[in-house]
Amino acid sequence: MDEHRTLKYLFFGGKGGVGKTAMAGAAALWLASQGRRTLLASTNPVHSLSGLLDQSVFGAPTSVKGMDHLWAYEIDTKDTIERSKKDIRDKIQWFLKFADISVKADDFVESATMNPAFEESAMFENMVDLMLKDEYDVYVFDTAPTANARRLLGMSKVYSLWVDKMLRSREEARTLREMLSFTKKKEEDPLLSYLLQFRERMAQARQRLTDSEKTAFFFVTLPEALPIAVITRFIGWFHDFGIPVGGVVVNMLLDRQALGENSPEFVLNRIKMQEDYMKTIWEKFDGSVRALVPLFDQEVRGMAMLRRAAEALFGPV
Repeated sequence: MDEHRTLKYLFFGGKGGVGKTAMAGAAALWLASQGRRTLLASTNPVHSLSGLLDQSVFGAPTSVKGMDHLWAYEIDTKDTIERSKKDIRDKIQWFLKFADISVKADDFVESATMNPAFEESAMFENMVDLMLKDEYDVYVFDTAPTANARRLLGMSKVYSLWVDKMLRSREEARTLREMLSFTKKKEEDPLLSYLLQFRERMAQARQRLTDSEKTAFFFVTLPEALPIAVITRFIGWFHDFGIPVGGVVVNMLLDRQALGENSPEFVLNRIKMQEDYMKTIWEKFDGSVRALVPLFDQEVRGMAMLRRAAEALFGPV
């Protein structure tokens, strides 16, 4: 953060259960403590920010109690999907009327929204809305488990390719319609106008997501084999999408110095295992490990524990 003071969009991801939400919350608290208006938002369909903060933040950006300059927001997936369905229905009806096709839009809407990726698409558009409104100094996103986050963030590239193809098809259709028309009057094409606006919006989103001066994706891992393997694979994929990787946070480290003389063999074995995997982490992510966060004596929940986590990440808050 010292070297990248212009960062505006921070994403935290990793395998499920590694502490993404806690690390995102700690980072957001630290940023707010610097006097920056900060929004902590969850794009995970299974939200846990309300539990982390001990207050409901579901459905709308909500001021976090006990911390100035900090707001939190669990995106209402159901509401997002319903709004997206209504938007699609309006556009299909718009198109059917424009094309003089006397068919109801409902069947088309059902086909369009039955796609398994529809929820992710709706969530992505909601995330883009937040980013483009630009109402906060910095945004911290608690993402879904990494595979979902990769698809979510990669949608800007997929959308761009799709819209370019749609625009070419639409231009061809409009040209043919004008050639076959009895009148030389050019009609406004509402669908083409929408696609052009959508392409511009996606271009803005992609520009932000790939700007290393403004965006960074942080991978949270445990000193264990499976979380390490997961982020090793996904770091490469995120580079392929052009999304800047900020580095790796190692969470829930046991402290050998805190052990007593008669520590149970189970604990000693766990520490030995973690030490072995830390060697792997230093080798695989040399120069990219940003913080080592200990396993606390209680769960990270509430402002007091979030401050402890933030101190482990950044130093005194």
